[in-house]
Amino acid sequence: MDIATFFQQCINGLSLGSMYALIAIGYTMVYGCLRLINFAHADIMMVGTFLSFFGMNSFGLPFFVSAIFAIALCGFLGILIDKVAYVPLRNAPRISMLITAIGVSFFLENLFNVVFGSTPRFFDAPDFFSQTINFLGFNFTIITLIVPIVALVLLVVLLGILYRTKQGMAIRASAFDIHTIALMGVNVNTIIGLVFAIGSTLAGIGGIFYAISYPTIDPLMGVLIGLKAFAAAVLGGIGSVGGAMLGGFILGFSEVMAIAIFPDLGGYKDAFAFLFLILVLLFRPIGIMGDWRLEKSRF
Repeated sequence: MDIATFFQQCINGLSLGSMYALIAIGYTMVYGCLRLINFAHADIMMVGTFLSFFGMNSFGLPFFVSAIFAIALCGFLGILIDKVAYVPLRNAPRISMLITAIGVSFFLENLFNVVFGSTPRFFDAPDFFSQTINFLGFNFTIITLIVPIVALVLLVVLLGILYRTKQGMAIRASAFDIHTIALMGVNVNTIIGLVFAIGSTLAGIGGIFYAISYPTIDPLMGVLIGLKAFAAAVLGGIGSVGGAMLGGFILGFSEVMAIAIFPDLGGYKDAFAFLFLILVLLFRPIGIMGDWRLEKSRF
């Protein structure tokens, strides 16, 4: 593999990792507050891609209008899922919330499977994203450059919210002791709803980026993507927003580079990603940016 191919594969890996990272942040934030793995999170990503798809094809909306509309609805859906499925179980055993999360995931998958069918659909994004540009002799599609830039900007904005606003302070405090901040007068349900809204919005953005890059969508598309995003969150240190971002980058990079180095093993690209996760956790079970001194997850 020559240097040009290596550099281009690095950009492709960074782009794929950015999509995983955007989805992984939702997993890590919800876990930080509730100690809950929200298995329905990746299906919210799927809902976002379908909403954008039907906005363009059924209602004739421009791509950007349809995408913004879908992303906003993803945020609302995250809040709705929390209010309907998780708020009544705040004081229930965690296994009850976990089973409920699995149930919500199955519900969304089967609802879209029944309503829209299981046939994969082509996500027809504007040709602008697939245009190729030449930079210093390297050829890249515009979408592979846009995704990492947008992901980094969103990370900076999110960290600004977490560390420079009262709501962000409440989110970080809930990651340490949610019962204590409730005693201090903080509306815990409102804060957790905000966490679900932020995570679901980022999942919607990541899903649309994924559909543009790999333009085939179906109701079960979130299953494998969700597993990889969850693996990215664990790899980086679940409970850490920066760790989720780093884990996504590493997972995407390792997946793409494994195929580039071993093209005959392309069918095992998913195995390479999870093998890397296993190797890291064997030596550091709390993840790359996890903290041994803290029993609870942190942002």
